[in-house]
Amino acid sequence: MTAISRRTLIAAAGCGAAALALPAFAQFAGKTITLIVPSAPGGTTDIAARMLAEPLGKLLQASVVVDNRSGGNGNIGGQMVARAPADGLTLLVQYSGYQCITPLIQPVAGFDPGKDLKPIGHLIDAPQLMAVRGNFPANTFGEFLKYVKANPGKVNYASSGNGSLQHVTTELLKDLTHTFMTHIPYRGTGPALTDLLAGTVDFTITTPPPLLAHVKAGKLKALMVTGKKRLDALPSVPTATEAGVPLVASSWFAVYGPNGLSPELQAKLSAAVAQVVESESFRKRAEEQGAKAIPMNGAELAALGASERNMWNRVVKAAHITAD
Repeated sequence: MTAISRRTLIAAAGCGAAALALPAFAQFAGKTITLIVPSAPGGTTDIAARMLAEPLGKLLQASVVVDNRSGGNGNIGGQMVARAPADGLTLLVQYSGYQCITPLIQPVAGFDPGKDLKPIGHLIDAPQLMAVRGNFPANTFGEFLKYVKANPGKVNYASSGNGSLQHVTTELLKDLTHTFMTHIPYRGTGPALTDLLAGTVDFTITTPPPLLAHVKAGKLKALMVTGKKRLDALPSVPTATEAGVPLVASSWFAVYGPNGLSPELQAKLSAAVAQVVESESFRKRAEEQGAKAIPMNGAELAALGASERNMWNRVVKAAHITAD
């Protein structure tokens, strides 16, 4: 953390939200901050934004609203923020797939999220969970794999769009298991989940937050998790490695702003986001969703983004993944 030290914030916390808003965050008091979510409601990006909005608003004494702008595999919402005034009042809650993978598969002329968005702070990290429709004729990943191989091309999967981590992870799974399954891209996890619950598509691989309640209610069946360890919320569901596939993949969700933000304003927003993410209430909400709260400042987030983009670039090329 740069211009505003974390120690200063912690000391101020004992004086209440008003003390935190002044003097460090006085310029936001009474104003409206819009968190652009580049996907439809119901997905983890949307959930992360809503987890942030209320406590951030209290901290800054501002009105923080969530605005879903889906489409273009995250590019519509991303470009809105990139072109917004650099006053800190329009921010992007971004998903790692849109930040690091979409530009590799479906680049957009004149917009590169790695160059045109300024990193502010990290929110949560979550592994991927594979879930099939409730009446799918398989209860384990082994049974699923046997069915897919016996019915090549007949099984389809939903993702939040071309170039999403859901898309790339499933294509990598296909490559590792030598199977063929049909990709059906949606404008976000919410619409994809709606069709999965309706039985229109067979399965998806996405972060746990949108899936957990439906799995626990028996409407979906969870077959494996792509994390290094099992989820506390679903301890009976094996990891992909335990299921026999060397697949480890996770998504992260973070806050970005227009590239024109001044270093001082970037530091103030980074400090505010970190204060929220470090709170006990935010941490508990993340864990309940099968995710982990991980604070990072702008420089740390920038390094993460660059590293992941390089890593996924190798995966995309090795697995010959292209836009459908």
